[in-house]
Amino acid sequence: MSKPKQSHQFGKPRPSGDGNFHTHVETPQEVRDTHFRPLPPPTGSPPFQLDIASLLKPAQLADIVSARKLTFHINADLGGINFAVPQQLVATGMEADFKTGARPSDNPAFLYILGDCVYFNGQPDQYRAQFFQPYEHYQAPIFAVPGNHDGENMPSGSTLDGFVRFFCSDSPKLLPEAGDTGRTTMTQPNVYWTLRTPMVNFLGLYSNVPEGGDVRSPQKEWLVSQLKSLPTNVPLLLTLHHPIYSADIFHSGSTHMKQLLETAFEEAGRHADMVLAGHVHDMQRISKHMPDGTTIPYLVTGAGGYHNLHAIAKVDGQKLIAPTTFQDKQGEEVTLERYCDDHFGFLRLEVTDQLIIGRYYTVPRPQDPYSKGNTLIDYFEYDWKAHRYVPNALSAPGAPSASAAKNSSRKNTATRKAAKKRRV
Repeated sequence: MSKPKQSHQFGKPRPSGDGNFHTHVETPQEVRDTHFRPLPPPTGSPPFQLDIASLLKPAQLADIVSARKLTFHINADLGGINFAVPQQLVATGMEADFKTGARPSDNPAFLYILGDCVYFNGQPDQYRAQFFQPYEHYQAPIFAVPGNHDGENMPSGSTLDGFVRFFCSDSPKLLPEAGDTGRTTMTQPNVYWTLRTPMVNFLGLYSNVPEGGDVRSPQKEWLVSQLKSLPTNVPLLLTLHHPIYSADIFHSGSTHMKQLLETAFEEAGRHADMVLAGHVHDMQRISKHMPDGTTIPYLVTGAGGYHNLHAIAKVDGQKLIAPTTFQDKQGEEVTLERYCDDHFGFLRLEVTDQLIIGRYYTVPRPQDPYSKGNTLIDYFEYDWKAHRYVPNALSAPGAPSASAAKNSSRKNTATRKAAKKRRV
């Protein structure tokens, strides 16, 4: 039987190309070779959990437990292919976030990557330039869940070879690709896995290669099982590569992943306390307003160093000014609280017995003076037990004043009202 003739294909439309605003879309999955790829065998045993105690020094772990505070970095879409300067600036910015003489609980204990560690196809031979060298002086563990570029469909080789080799080793190894950096391989038990810590647990999904993500059995059942079994006395952060909501003009959020998570949350009788994703190359803090009056943060942190940034959409020709509230396809309200689409940066989170405190820092652009250093552009305090933001967080050092935010809100009331009327 002859193979069907390939027809011409040209540029794909932007999510906002129809003139409407979309926080999540059902993306056609025919672009590129983005079919679902079977997962590699796990390197650990079910339920695929890793305890942070196996990696931290005893004194560091003891201080975290004593202070009842864990600090860490979150980032995504890091690979510096062809344009390595942005990635290096972000790596330098995270390194500068460590303070000499600070208590271990005040310094980041690790970096957690939300996918796309290496571009374009997760090649093992790119890990030296795109991973080991940029983070040579990042003196903490680096964890990750894979992104679509970490497991791209290639004519030869298995999907995720590089990711499994460097993040899912059966024991710490110093491989030739690490060069003289001294960083050993990580020992994550699977490409989807749980990180256990004394202050917070991370439920990490692998959303595979297709645009919009594709999670199948047995990962689906594992997700529900972990939601049911993980302790509720510490917050649960759910991490994946493809975001649920996004206000950008390049990818948008994923209807597929939204349906996956909401089905799992309902079946397990438990919602994650925060959802973190990458894939979109910018920073967005989005709040989902729940029927019971509570709020769940959905964060996008994909400006980790890959050279092209993704712009935020416009409404009626005007660029969005946060906070802006929208309704998704099901009539559920989500609010874009804060965003940054013109700088690279990183997220720093601190988890205590009551709060998740977030700080998002931008780093200098390649054309800026490097001495500019990190700039705080978002600050929030989230009560993870009550599932609500703590008021008056805008009084934090370096954040906009309450009066400035109020004036900005007055100037852009018309834009926000227009946006809220749109059902997306």
